[in-house]
Amino acid sequence: MHLIWLRTDLRLHDNTALAAASQRGQVAAIYLITPEQWLAHDDAPCKVDFWLRNLQHLSQALGKLNIPLLIRHAATWDQAPAVLSELCRELSVKSVHVNEEYGIHESQRDAAVAQALEADGVTFHSYLDQLFFQPGSVLTKTGTYFQVFSQFRKVCYNRLHSALPRLVATPKAQAKLELKSDPVPTTVEGFEPPSETLRALWPAGEDEARRRLDAFADQQISYYKDERDFPAKPGTSQLSAYLAAGVVSPRQCLHAALQTNQGEFESGDIGAITWINELLWREFYKHILVGYPRVSRHRAFRPETEALAWRDAPADLAAWQQARTGLPIIDAAMRQLLETGWMHNRLRMVVAMFLTKNLLIDWREGERFFMRHLIDGDLAANNGGWQWSSSTGTDSAPYFRIFSPLSQSEKFDSDGVFIKRWLPELAALNKKEVHNPAAAGGLFGVADYPRAMVDLKQSRERALAAFRSLPSRLEMAGHE
Repeated sequence: MHLIWLRTDLRLHDNTALAAASQRGQVAAIYLITPEQWLAHDDAPCKVDFWLRNLQHLSQALGKLNIPLLIRHAATWDQAPAVLSELCRELSVKSVHVNEEYGIHESQRDAAVAQALEADGVTFHSYLDQLFFQPGSVLTKTGTYFQVFSQFRKVCYNRLHSALPRLVATPKAQAKLELKSDPVPTTVEGFEPPSETLRALWPAGEDEARRRLDAFADQQISYYKDERDFPAKPGTSQLSAYLAAGVVSPRQCLHAALQTNQGEFESGDIGAITWINELLWREFYKHILVGYPRVSRHRAFRPETEALAWRDAPADLAAWQQARTGLPIIDAAMRQLLETGWMHNRLRMVVAMFLTKNLLIDWREGERFFMRHLIDGDLAANNGGWQWSSSTGTDSAPYFRIFSPLSQSEKFDSDGVFIKRWLPELAALNKKEVHNPAAAGGLFGVADYPRAMVDLKQSRERALAAFRSLPSRLEMAGHE
């Protein structure tokens, strides 16, 4: 008997570890419910619910191949070695197979499990699956991890041209086992189930992920570059939650994009090229997680920014979290997050810059809040995005480039369609007034909408002064 330990790879197709385990003989699958670990990692209740719903679909799909799915509980990952060792003894398991995950805790967990199993004579095998390239294999000429995306992308393009990652074969049905699948729990204590409205936005299962990918590649990808910045338009793939949970693989996404673009990465359909770039941004941030472990430890990528004088302003933070800033584009975006578990990517940057620059509140507060609400929450991408926006990260926006929420709003939601969708109390305003109701002068219909909580010009100057007072990177070099 061989075991596949499922984590963020909740799919039957193109699953490297599952395919490898199946080639060795009879297979069972195991999933660990680890609620205290999830809480420690700020995993959102809607994301945990999404995992469970996808597990139910996967259990049925595995069942058709006579592969039982077992569910075990371990409060934290510290208990994983003991729980898995016991299961392996119980079932006389010869080998355990996993798809690699990245981050300090994930690596420590897998090392501890491998050690415990090998002490019992069970071999532990891990595979590259959620990335195109092994972290540590895409390096600068001096042998270090890239810190600039455009340079990283260039090397990735060269590699992809010479060796495109192939899709992995789906296992065939195996002989029936005595072992029965365990029921997948519908809830986990400590994680309040989301609304049915939210669930309906994110149906579970590989069929849905594949449907979204095919529809996007067939109908939308060509418009992606032009439409992805407009939150009122359906310009994005809506696949991020499925990618984060591993219900669809990055290889499947890449192949679908290349198919619409005659196999080209750098020429042809500009929409397809732009979307492939986004897959490589995802890759880049996971490589950063491995190459610069401090970002897994709530540390700034740029050490000199650790000295920044962030404001301790709980009331301001709460207003941002609760969509009460008085800036419509910010509040509309935050309501979208709170109600759907997702936020449009352009708006993630806008609200992050507002929190870290205009309110001068530590990016870690925003990072944590996002993780606690995002259905697609992913440590590498979320951390990378927050550090980019707050000018503390790799390849980040220069500190003096501060998005104005008003100009972003006027540019990317010019008619106020997105704002009015999420802030119906502003429905009576015309398309000029809706971006800045205070300037419309207390008109009827906005009486219950707060005034802007901060002066954008003054708060921008405050942020610039705080960043200018930081020691330079050269001064910090001696202190690392």
